Amino acid sequence: MITSQEAYQIIQQYTFPQQNEKVALLSSRGRILAESITADRDFPPFNRVAMDGIAFAFEGINPAAILVEQIQFAGETQKQLQNTQACIEIMTGAILPLGCDTVVRYEDILIEEIEGKKVAKITIPFEEITRGQNVHRQGSDKIAGQTLLEAGIRISPAEIAVMASVGKQEVQVVASPKVAVISTGDELVDISVKPESHQIRMSNSYMLAAALQTWNIEAQLFHLTDDPEVLTEKLTQILEEHDVILLSGGVSAGKKDYVPEILAQLGVKKCFHKVAQKPGKPFWFGVKDIEHSEGTKLVFALPGNPVSTFLCFCKYALPVIAQQKPRVEQVSLAKEVFFKPALTYFAPAQVYFENGKMLAIPFEGSGSADFANLTNCDGFVELSSEKSHFEIGEIVNFVRFR
Repeated sequence: MITSQEAYQIIQQYTFPQQNEKVALLSSRGRILAESITADRDFPPFNRVAMDGIAFAFEGINPAAILVEQIQFAGETQKQLQNTQACIEIMTGAILPLGCDTVVRYEDILIEEIEGKKVAKITIPFEEITRGQNVHRQGSDKIAGQTLLEAGIRISPAEIAVMASVGKQEVQVVASPKVAVISTGDELVDISVKPESHQIRMSNSYMLAAALQTWNIEAQLFHLTDDPEVLTEKLTQILEEHDVILLSGGVSAGKKDYVPEILAQLGVKKCFHKVAQKPGKPFWFGVKDIEHSEGTKLVFALPGNPVSTFLCFCKYALPVIAQQKPRVEQVSLAKEVFFKPALTYFAPAQVYFENGKMLAIPFEGSGSADFANLTNCDGFVELSSEKSHFEIGEIVNFVRFR
């Protein structure tokens, strides 16, 4: 039996074969960018006005009486100042008119009509005005040809805005892995079926599929009975057609826990079986090499109890499947915890902020089958196997799922 840290490090060594695909821009949110994005022109592409107000030539202007020649709206072609002692009313987002270099906002001017002409007066001390103010200079952010986004980043709405600005209607992203989520067990029925007194509805597979959907990864769901022939036949086909297999159940020490033996028969190399942790001790992980490829198929055989399934998925499987960079959050315990066995204890916990710190209240619950308890939690606090008493205020790692 290996430690939780050893299990995590072993899994992080493996990757599945990565391919790229082109998707519509709006479908790329949450995906990993597979190409660099460069500026097709300067950012901004012209001297862009940043405030509604008046634009003029700073040198020699009379702040007490400035003739308003015309108005420049956003989206109009560039106009030109005819009289260097005059100004042009200007709107946010407009191109700075030729002959102008400075913009003063409406809040700092007064416009009056004198003898049929519009005249602006600056109402703040002129020494508070600087040449070039309120003008977003062409190319001051990025210049044409400069890299805006590097390949390998996860796409958020901010990156979509950048790509839209350079006209990317479609974008190359890393293709999502083909994931199979398999529930095993004769006691399980689909959610559309009314269970008999000795049966339960499947929930683990829907939980895992929903968690993957938050990363834009669609999974195919299967239910396999505890029959060696059925398991062998179906797992052979599923392994051929998928990059990642998530099994729930059939990996413990029961008389019908056939999964590890059958996976070995199908050429899946066991990397470990059993982790010194609670919940999720029977966790099994293995890989199957792909012919003529540097990649491998990853097989996560998770314990069947819902909390065990979800903890092992969040802690070990999701970072690899979603291609997340490992990120460790830390929280301060808001409640004492006593845990005697020499195992890493992952306790469901609710987190909240107080005085600038993130605090966690562990939920002891009623065991690894108490999945309803998860609805009140945000993740799991990770408590070291090296001690049994964890005090209020102690800093521990946090595995977030909400």
